[in-house]
Amino acid sequence: MTHADFLEAPFPDPIDVPDLDIAGPGRFFNRELSWLGFNWRVLEEAENTRVPLLERLRFLSISATNLEEFYTVRVAGLRELAETGNVTTAADGVSPAEQLVLIDENARRLMHAQQIALVTLQKELAANGMSILTRSDLNEADEEHLNDVFLRQVFPVLSPLAVDPAHPFPFIPNTGYVLAMQLERKKDKQTLQALLPIPKQISRFIRLPSSGRELRFLPMEELLLLHIASLFPGYRIKAHFEFRVLRDSDLEVEEEAEDLVREFEVALKRRRRGKVIRLTHSAGAPTKLMAMVIRELDVEPDEVIEIDGMIGVADLGELVVDERPDLQWPQFTPRVPERVTDFEGDMFAAIRQKDMLLHHPYETFDMVIRFLQQAARDPDVVAIKQTLYRTSRNSPIVEALCEAAEDGKSVTALIELKARFDEAANIRQSRRLERAGAHVVYGFLDLKTHAKISIVVRREGDKLVTYTHYGTGNYHPITARIYTDLSFFTCNEVLGRDAAKVFNFLSGYAQPDSLENLAISPLSLKQRLIEKIDAEIAFAKAGKPAEIWAKMNSLIDPEVIDALYRGSQGGVKISLVIRGICGLRPGIKGLSDNIRVKSIVGRFLEHSRIVCFGNGHGLPSKKARVYISSADWMGRNLNRRVETLVEITNGTVKAQIVSQVMAANLADVAQSWVMYGDGTFTRTPVPEGEFAFNCHRFFMENPSLSGRGSAGASDVPKLTHTED
Repeated sequence: MTHADFLEAPFPDPIDVPDLDIAGPGRFFNRELSWLGFNWRVLEEAENTRVPLLERLRFLSISATNLEEFYTVRVAGLRELAETGNVTTAADGVSPAEQLVLIDENARRLMHAQQIALVTLQKELAANGMSILTRSDLNEADEEHLNDVFLRQVFPVLSPLAVDPAHPFPFIPNTGYVLAMQLERKKDKQTLQALLPIPKQISRFIRLPSSGRELRFLPMEELLLLHIASLFPGYRIKAHFEFRVLRDSDLEVEEEAEDLVREFEVALKRRRRGKVIRLTHSAGAPTKLMAMVIRELDVEPDEVIEIDGMIGVADLGELVVDERPDLQWPQFTPRVPERVTDFEGDMFAAIRQKDMLLHHPYETFDMVIRFLQQAARDPDVVAIKQTLYRTSRNSPIVEALCEAAEDGKSVTALIELKARFDEAANIRQSRRLERAGAHVVYGFLDLKTHAKISIVVRREGDKLVTYTHYGTGNYHPITARIYTDLSFFTCNEVLGRDAAKVFNFLSGYAQPDSLENLAISPLSLKQRLIEKIDAEIAFAKAGKPAEIWAKMNSLIDPEVIDALYRGSQGGVKISLVIRGICGLRPGIKGLSDNIRVKSIVGRFLEHSRIVCFGNGHGLPSKKARVYISSADWMGRNLNRRVETLVEITNGTVKAQIVSQVMAANLADVAQSWVMYGDGTFTRTPVPEGEFAFNCHRFFMENPSLSGRGSAGASDVPKLTHTED
């Protein structure tokens, strides 16, 4: 199937599910099982022979990392509800306790599949000159080299621990990886139980000397077992196993906290000691030693999972090394938009010419950084306001804001302390900004600020001009290399005023009385979406073309899903690209006949949020209503976060979103999975050698419409026509 075939293809015939009450909770698919389904798709990329070998290993590592975070947050929350007797059901009618049973069965199968995938990948890696060894594979020269590595790089950071009445069981942190041993003293056969925690500060895999392109690695646990005599002199090892601990990593913050930063610092310390919610261990553990570990960690039997294979599959990402580019994706350098080049790098001049939309990572995120760096150094800039949800450790954006503040400019930074797993980093950034003289605010205690906004106020002649950046992704230059996101730059007065009102809301609780273009959650975003869906239903009833295209990470909010069902039943054609969680059941007769859903999992992580309404003209159309957003369609985003929904009115930018970005995503075959009403996803098989349209490749090879400079946009490929 080519991309044109897909765009023009009729919707698949709906299926009839006789026992489904389309008005009951069964009309929704379970959130947690849907997320696990996404992680199965990530794992299946590790088995996809069209993907380079080391990238397949990376997908395997990502699937394991994803699953660990899922346990430390989602499963931990469900366990807490179940243990307190909470029987409140999810939208699909399943209680916390019932969900835990379903999750456990699914996750165990997933972890087993990870081990099968690893065995296959190890064989293929070995055939390509990359080997993961065991102690028995080592020769004399290897052992001599490893002795030096052990003494110089490993031994100084190890803490071998006996466990007996004089040495209580130690605290094992979240994701802590431990070698548990049953030792015997050589002189009198006295037994000793001991633990050897493997510090996170050292690499899991040690590289051995090799020749040519060959690469050989030894797991750290193998090195430790090789040197037990150095760690426990006079003892021999009788039995051993490895285990890994996952702890509840959610944060609880007092609603009446007087100092939010200090309260988060205390909460972070509590997180490190959260309850163990999963214990994985290697096969063959001695019964007595295993029982001691289970007792001391206070875990229930259903929280213990035996792994016949490698513990800590997430660490395999270390093996994706630069020395073997032949086993990775071909190198890709993001483009600098021609319009910016035409103006010799002057971002303000490029934006003044007309609105500009950049599509990351295909167009470099450096332009966002340049926008702020230029603002920091421009004597005509008087103020900068910036939201920061997640950013990098040595953030050039924070550096630019500090430079601007130190130069005497008015700088306001909204730091979101509640960005999960980035709380400590954000506290550090906030203190750095305060030292530079910036105004640092933290938004609301009960709402996360997830909106991505930056405004620069510049004196031009006798007036102040506001330049605004709205994004769909985080201000994070590292993740911007692999996340697909949109950056919209404008000096439109309306959008600038709206952005300023949002900052006033965040810094002074001044709820905006009116927004001219913007909708924000939790005030108006969900209402705007539902109004636009209902408007498409009205167009369908009037006999006009009615269509919705939308793209996001997750769709789970029941009210929005019901509005989409209503749209389908009213004759609206709805095409959704949902990367991860989807609680909507597509293609069910009488419920969602006119809805199709697909998921794209490929080289880049799909992250942008877009929605296009045909506006009585169908899609694609120049008269469509087109929006970009920071929000997924989930309860947390629509009800408990500050998010933005920005309408795009510039014709070129609209065409770029509809005719390039959305059309290519809908047309993709190579990386796409189609969802069915039972929640399963199926990838369209593509025979070897047959063309399958790949949207990531299309974007890498073709410039965007609004980033073009003097050459114009006539030569930019489009997948669709926008004539009505």
